[in-house]
Amino acid sequence: MTRGEGRMACSNSEIVKTAHALADAARSAILPLFRVDGIAVENKADPYNVYDPVTAADKAAEKAMRAVLEARRPDDGILGEEFGTKPGKSGLTWVLDPIDGTRAFVAGAPTWGVLIAVSDDSGPVYGLIDQPYIAERFEGGFGRAVMTGPQGERSLRTRGNRPLAEATVFTTFPEVGTQAEGDAFRAVSGQARLTRYGLDCYAYALVAGGHVDLVIEAGLKAYDIQAPIAVIEAAGGIVTDWSGGPAHEGGRVVAAAGQQQHAAALDILSRFV
Repeated sequence: MTRGEGRMACSNSEIVKTAHALADAARSAILPLFRVDGIAVENKADPYNVYDPVTAADKAAEKAMRAVLEARRPDDGILGEEFGTKPGKSGLTWVLDPIDGTRAFVAGAPTWGVLIAVSDDSGPVYGLIDQPYIAERFEGGFGRAVMTGPQGERSLRTRGNRPLAEATVFTTFPEVGTQAEGDAFRAVSGQARLTRYGLDCYAYALVAGGHVDLVIEAGLKAYDIQAPIAVIEAAGGIVTDWSGGPAHEGGRVVAAAGQQQHAAALDILSRFV
């Protein structure tokens, strides 16, 4: 049985339509507030006192998505970054990150995105990565692996196998996480052809689109990674934790375009943490 079979909810097509309705609602809530002077920004500073902003756009987008779910899928659960958990009765949970990359959003960079996944007890079965400002939407699950954007629609497919020496590697923050986690990342990136930083969820979309080989991160939450897992796996890629196990609860994550890059990264990461 493949992931998602035997769900207690209605048809796959209804889930897909609902996911797109959520993404459309989030776009409408966010875009009027992007690159607007004076937008309200709060600092949720984590225990290490790292700047962790949340804006009026984050909250408006999640409220808009929850309203769609209340109207269309009231029996489903919700896990959202800004407003927490709503238990469900259907066996499905919508996992929402209204703006993944709020630091980029605050800086005016169009590399943030809206993350939407629907999960059962095995993990995500379908997901969307949406970038409203450049109008690109990546989706994966139920046999679908496509993106739409300014150049129309095309299929998603990862690069497949290639040596680490030819790979392009991304992470969002140069420090990655702890000192040990950062050292582990740098050991991988030191053997790669190209290393770039930033992009948040958009880097995962580039893996699915066939442009990037590896994304390596630490300290993620479930809402940071479940949509990317669904999209990348649908496109033929691999997403695990740093030990090769399931990654849908977050933590340390490796997203790879092929088995060869994935195995090479895990071999190096395992020596450090």
